[in-house]
Amino acid sequence: MDLASKGIGFIEKITRDAGYDIEWIVLREEDTSPDYGTLPYQRPIREHIVNGVLNLDKPPGPTSHEVVAWIKKMFGLSRAGHGGTLDPKVTGVLPVGLENSTKVIGNVIHTVKEYIMIIQFHREVDEGELRRVIEYFKGTIYQRPPLRSSVKRTIRKRTIHEIELLEYNGRYGLVRVLCQAGTYMRKLAHDIGLLLGVGAHMRELRRTRTGPYHEGWMLTRMQEVSEALHLWRSSGDERLLRRIILPVETAIAHIPKIVIRDTAVDAIAHGANLAVPGIARLTKNVKKGEKIAILTLKGELVALGEALRDAEEIASMNKGIVVKTRRVYMKRGVYPSTWRKGSSRA
Repeated sequence: MDLASKGIGFIEKITRDAGYDIEWIVLREEDTSPDYGTLPYQRPIREHIVNGVLNLDKPPGPTSHEVVAWIKKMFGLSRAGHGGTLDPKVTGVLPVGLENSTKVIGNVIHTVKEYIMIIQFHREVDEGELRRVIEYFKGTIYQRPPLRSSVKRTIRKRTIHEIELLEYNGRYGLVRVLCQAGTYMRKLAHDIGLLLGVGAHMRELRRTRTGPYHEGWMLTRMQEVSEALHLWRSSGDERLLRRIILPVETAIAHIPKIVIRDTAVDAIAHGANLAVPGIARLTKNVKKGEKIAILTLKGELVALGEALRDAEEIASMNKGIVVKTRRVYMKRGVYPSTWRKGSSRA
């Protein structure tokens, strides 16, 4: 298998592991040189760390900020950042971007969330009635943030994509919710109790998904991070560390993608906009005006940009700028310069 096939295979795997479909439009088939760049999962261990993301299982007690500070200290990094705050008592999926990955981990914050919540009802309710009431909350709802919140307490719309009762024993209900970012579970529990006429409050909450990261995708506890670091530093065994640190490219697994030729990489790394001749393939879900990820044929993240055309339109063009580069990730000089200085496109 050539390098390009391995790179495309890597992109497809992380996209599907994150729970998303992927379909390509191939503009041109070509290989990538082994002399430049590297497959994301083959980066030297120190590069793997500073270009990695931990899918951390946040414990109850500390704030998200405290957890990130601990991770930064453990690795000896200058920067680290998380992909969406969890309250101190809440457990579950907390993606933590290490060093360079802080540039893109913010793309996870406003993605879809999934929670498992225990609701305590103040009086017993009929299970059939509870299931009927829960269905009312599917779709668009209106919420005012609770008193103890960090945002302005104005009524706002949020979308509940899925909501289901998993278990019920008379006073406690186990509920799964797939929802838009910024939906308050505590308020949702209160409103369900209000509609039932018995009152209710959230007893416990766990986040099981935030965007591409979910419980089934290398979820890691703080103890495992500590053990992996000790193993590497004491004996040089990096296998566990490689297993628990995901490549930075996982943070854009949910974003439409454009794969570019080796000859276009360095220009994009210098901030140039992307023209059609530089594209090897793109996903069918590229939409005009939306964010896209630009990757090499090896699967390395080069930059984030804004699509200026839909995928089908791009596929029909022979020339012209189709992506406005917004945030460069790859360092300059990783790939050879084949572009003219002063040019604004690749």
